[in-house]
Amino acid sequence: MEVLQIYWWAVIALLGSLLVFLLFVQGGQTMLCQASDDTTRNLMVNTLGRKWELTFTTLVVFGGAFFASFPLYYSTCFGGAYWLWMLILLSFVLQAFSYEFRRKKGNILGTRVYDSFLFFNGAVGCILLGVAVGMLFFGADFTVTKSNLTVINNPVISEWNGSHGLEAIVSWRNMLLGLMVLMLARTLAALYFLNSIDNGEQFKTQMRRSVIINGAIFVVLFLAFAGVLLTSSGYGVDGYGRVNIESFKFATNLMELWWLGALLAVGVVMVLWGIAKTAMKPGYRQGIWWAGIGVCFTVFAMLCSAGYNNTAYLASTSDPASSLTIANSSSSYFTLKVMTWVSGFVPVVVIYIAYVWYKMNATPLTAKELEQEHGY
Repeated sequence: MEVLQIYWWAVIALLGSLLVFLLFVQGGQTMLCQASDDTTRNLMVNTLGRKWELTFTTLVVFGGAFFASFPLYYSTCFGGAYWLWMLILLSFVLQAFSYEFRRKKGNILGTRVYDSFLFFNGAVGCILLGVAVGMLFFGADFTVTKSNLTVINNPVISEWNGSHGLEAIVSWRNMLLGLMVLMLARTLAALYFLNSIDNGEQFKTQMRRSVIINGAIFVVLFLAFAGVLLTSSGYGVDGYGRVNIESFKFATNLMELWWLGALLAVGVVMVLWGIAKTAMKPGYRQGIWWAGIGVCFTVFAMLCSAGYNNTAYLASTSDPASSLTIANSSSSYFTLKVMTWVSGFVPVVVIYIAYVWYKMNATPLTAKELEQEHGY
């Protein structure tokens, strides 16, 4: 049972890391206002439009995997902090609506309105997803009473505080992570545009400048967040199943689980290398892969450290005994075993996505190709 719980938390961490990488789509949407003309803006929207469904699908699969493997988290967080998740969902609905109707003939809103919707999804979606992940590290105000299942009139296991997720948004530590995710997404977007669009030297210079500016801000925010996280207390579970506050819990996890610390260090170096080489070497277009893979390594290690080593991955700040761990919030042994067999198809899906990505981005998109494909 414990092995299956560890395995499925790794799957959750993997999906979360892929989701953070794919947020370059949202980051790119916040940069549409920087386009010098409509052709450039259409090029940016078109190349992002080839990938936006991957981000949305990964988000849905991430939530679905939580529901199937750790249902108590799903009912507690998604059901309790519903204002936070409703805002996230609204931003993604506006995104899908915009890509569908932005260039439709006869639409009464105009492309600029849809561009503003895309900006909203990019900015608000990134920040709020960062806030939601922040609760995995810094906790939230909720209680869990499993005996409530026997109460006929009110069989609610988890109860959130009255603001239902809005308090997470005003938490400065969660917001720090949200802003860091936004600047990371913008940095990855600039790297992606350099790799996927060929629109002249002026565009390349502009994107390279964006890599430098957004990358520098991201590094500052990352260092601040790392300092806060590694000096923060966490909730650990002792041999008797009791939840206790432990000083420097996440720093301890990275040291005791040395492979996570090593993976985190490798990931950070890869991200910095992708940013630095793109900034210093004109004509270099592969930075998205160094930074993207590095992001996956880094986020995977951070999410694993939030759940492994007897750590409460969603701590209750008001009732430590209600804190969720991978042991007390998972599905049954039978459910986890069946899903483990099903997860064997995941590599096939990943290979398919990689192949489609390669075919769609084999050559950089140009204004001429855009005109031939869409007539504008």
